[in-house]
Formats: sequence, structure tokens, C-alpha cells
Amino acid sequence: MPALAKTAAPTPYLTEFDLTTGLLSPEIDRRKGADLSAQYGAASPFPHIVIDDFMPTGILDRCLAEFPASLNAGGAAFDRDQERYKSQFNPDEMSPWLRNLFYGFNSRPFIQLLQNITGIKGLIPDPYFLGAGFHEIGNGGHLSLHADFNHHKPMNLERRINVLIYLNKDWPQSYGGSLELWNHDMTACVQKLAPEFNRCVIFNTTSESWHGNPDPVDHPNNVTRKSIALYYYTSTWSDAKRDHTTQFKTRPGTGDKRDWRVAINEAVADLLPPLVYRQLKRRKRDGA
Repeated sequence: MPALAKTAAPTPYLTEFDLTTGLLSPEIDRRKGADLSAQYGAASPFPHIVIDDFMPTGILDRCLAEFPASLNAGGAAFDRDQERYKSQFNPDEMSPWLRNLFYGFNSRPFIQLLQNITGIKGLIPDPYFLGAGFHEIGNGGHLSLHADFNHHKPMNLERRINVLIYLNKDWPQSYGGSLELWNHDMTACVQKLAPEFNRCVIFNTTSESWHGNPDPVDHPNNVTRKSIALYYYTSTWSDAKRDHTTQFKTRPGTGDKRDWRVAINEAVADLLPPLVYRQLKRRKRDGA
């Protein structure tokens, strides 16, 4: 019986990541990504792109090897109707190599790549990693459809771009956890993407960029769904804009639960004078 021919491993889109340091080379072509800008801008239901074989696989293999076994102090865990069995891990409390990797995602070469792809100039990374870092969702868990928070309050910036890089090997859509992109009036899912290993999804984030992974994770071997989440901003925020926290939406004809906590808080904010509402929030924060 003849030997089977071996298929060469695909060349990653970003070959410039250093396997030893985890950093992105400053010698990356400053025009890289421009070839994807037209496809990005024309995508439906909002500007986005899917890049498979995004990075050297050795980088993501090491991410899996060093993925935290337990929640770090800067992380967060969620278990409610809209965010079930979800954990976030802050990069600043990871191993030195992983910290280097995330700092590389905040570096000029990576920012330049994103600007070339998206056409958005003046992108600013987040040194706080608010909501960003490693994400993990356990079996039975999900993240309902939502539009992300739009205002980075510590730096007074407007959120513009999400970057998601998936770490899940051999993960068909039947295992759940697929990323869904819905149209602005929430009548149809336009894109449904399995969270496959080394798949990168980049998209504009606005108050109507509805996305999430609402189908529960259902891995036969109880493997969790893992990803890298990165967010980028611009200095275009103004007080004329209304800031909001994550806005969850229910899919038509499903058992999705409405986020009444946020709805009530926003109704109170609309009804109360701003000074009274700020005092109320301060008293609640201080436990008064």
C-alpha cells in the first residue's frame, strides 16, 4: 500500500511572531493588511473579516499549554442567563511569555495591521485590558447576543474594534459555541463561525454590532471553549454620546432571557436627574 502524501502546513497570515519571545517583529511590512480592507468594509452584517491560519501554530500551542488553570485576581467569572459559565483572565497576571504576547498585541506593528485592515486610523490599544485577555466558557455555557460597552472610562476613549483569536482544536459547529453575527434589527443571523483553532475574527464594534455565541458549548469530552479577546479604541469619544454597558439582545423565537438588570438601571438613569443618578451610583458602589 503506498504511503499517504503529507499535506504541508498552511503558511500563517502573520509569520512575524517570534516563538521564543511571543513578540511581533517590528520589521513587519507596514502595508500588511491593506489587501483585506475592501473585503472587510464590504462584509455583512457589519464590517468584519475572518482570517484562518492567523498566527504560527506554535504560539497558540503555547497559549494552550500555559492557559491558567484557575481564575487570577484580575479576572472575572460570570454565571447568569446572559453569560453562563464564562471566565476572563487578565494578561497582567499570567506568565512572562504570555504577558509578552499580549503586550505584542498592543504594539505598533499589530496596531498598524489593524488600521490597514479596518481603515480606522488612530487606533489605541488598552493597557488595562478591560474585559480582554483569555476567555473560557465551560460545557453548557454560552454568551448571548450583545453589543459591547462603548466607552473606555479610565482613558475616555470610544471602542471601535474587536479581535478574537480561537484556541479550540477539532471543533465543529456541532460542539456549540459558534460565533454568530446578526443584522442590526435582529431578524437574521448573517454569519455563523465555529471557534476553530487559529481562526481570527476582526470586526467593528458599535451599538448595533450584535454578536455572541448563544448556542451552549457541548464538547463530548468536556473541553472548554477558549479564545483570545482584544479590544481597540479611538480618541473620538465626546460627552454628546451616550455611554452604555454591554447590551444583550434576545433572538426571535428562542428562550433567550432579557437582561432586566441593565434595562432597569438604564430606565432609572433616564428618569433621574444626572446629579442624583451619579450620587445614587456612588452610594451603591461604596456600599452605603
